Amino acid sequence: MVLAGCMEIAGVFAMKKFVITKQKIFLLAIMFQFMLSFGFLSLAMRDIPMGTAYAIWTGIGAGGGVAIGILFFKESKSLIKLFFIFLIIISSIGLKLLS
Repeated sequence: MVLAGCMEIAGVFAMKKFVITKQKIFLLAIMFQFMLSFGFLSLAMRDIPMGTAYAIWTGIGAGGGVAIGILFFKESKSLIKLFFIFLIIISSIGLKLLS
């Protein structure tokens, strides 16, 4: 699950870089990273229920995407935004513990 989420974050990073630079290499990176992300997600679904796996995957991607935006692209950060990212992470952990 962690690898699937990390590849999704990397894919979103490459997507933002493509939007900024229009360099075609980032399109290849997007395809490769999302292909790996879906592959790792499907492997995780062998042991984790589908709904739980998808929720954790999207939670990692959403939280990581916001963090990447703040760290690398000077996107706004606020206490309330960080609080809601914290809630996503806690919710994902809770779903995993209950499955």
